[in-house]
Amino acid sequence: MNVEFFSPLENSVVTNIMSCPAMVLGKLVQLHTEEGFPELSGVKIAVIGVAESRGAEQFNTYEGLYSVRKELYQLFSGGWHVSIADLGNIEQGSTIQDTYFAVSKTVSFLIKQGIIPIIIGGTQDLTYANYRGYDELEQTVNLVSVDSRFDIGTSEEDLMSRSFLSKIIMEEPNNLFNYSNIGYQTFFNSQEEIQLVDKLYFDAYRLGEVKDITLVEPILRDADIVSFDIGCVRQSDAPGNTNASPNGFYGEDACAIARYAGISDKVTSFGVYEYNGAIDVNNQTAKLIAQIIWYFIEGVNKRANDYPFASKESYEKYTVILDDDDPLNFYKSDRSGRWWMEINLISNNKHKRHALIPCSYRDYEEALKLKIPKRWFKALQKLA
Repeated sequence: MNVEFFSPLENSVVTNIMSCPAMVLGKLVQLHTEEGFPELSGVKIAVIGVAESRGAEQFNTYEGLYSVRKELYQLFSGGWHVSIADLGNIEQGSTIQDTYFAVSKTVSFLIKQGIIPIIIGGTQDLTYANYRGYDELEQTVNLVSVDSRFDIGTSEEDLMSRSFLSKIIMEEPNNLFNYSNIGYQTFFNSQEEIQLVDKLYFDAYRLGEVKDITLVEPILRDADIVSFDIGCVRQSDAPGNTNASPNGFYGEDACAIARYAGISDKVTSFGVYEYNGAIDVNNQTAKLIAQIIWYFIEGVNKRANDYPFASKESYEKYTVILDDDDPLNFYKSDRSGRWWMEINLISNNKHKRHALIPCSYRDYEEALKLKIPKRWFKALQKLA
């Protein structure tokens, strides 16, 4: 990895950590300081700040990166076993494409080393750079965006925070297997965009649909990349966002979503974007982002490693016979009690890693009533 992409943490961050009590998170993390870059051997999670906001209305990202770290590193550890490093900040490149290049190369390197990057943005168009970091892995990936907007834009628009998804969908190499949105609000998205998401057999869940926050767990369990726009949280809980709205997730919902993302054995990168410290109130949004990251790390420490690490033979199998006499197989993990449903594929299908679809016990109950789960049907259209 090119360490020249990174600048060390500000002395003020290190000084603030040193003034905190023992056992706070900041004293357990390897930090990139002026004294040197962290040793990555044995590291499981790497925190990365990205000082880039040219993909939207520009704002002082350095102030935000400092505020989030200040709040994060004075939180106490949850008695975790994974090793964490903070690599510092990826500086703005001469062009925004230079920043994207640095992010994608860094993400690619870390994932190959089995290290999960946590990206603190910057604007959400950095999700595109994160996604491009998977190019060298030569596999299709699933992207989950927690956002009140789809950010599709048009193919003619430049790559911006409001149009990054169209670039992910259209540009080659196209490694995207599935896109899922959690928490969209209809009045922020045109009917054409909503119809397009459905036409592409992507998954989208309105804010009201996921009031029972446990419903998002199977969605996040199927993700490789999780992109979190802090603007999906209501303004009263997260005022430090230019597009903050009266409606949205509560702060505790955002933390629960992050924990589900961390618990997922499949998630290999996580990012929180669109924080503008200049309009934050009493560092409230920085505190929330810090807690979101804390809960993601908590989730990683609680991973059951039951899929894709275990074979199907170690699961309880349940078969439901549908109207056309086709069997629909469900699998339940003995380790975690989580459920999957299967699409039967020929062995050489390039999408075989997506053939076991995370689901809930509720999906199994619906299948018993001969109702085909929507996520199974949509996945079948892409896998067939």
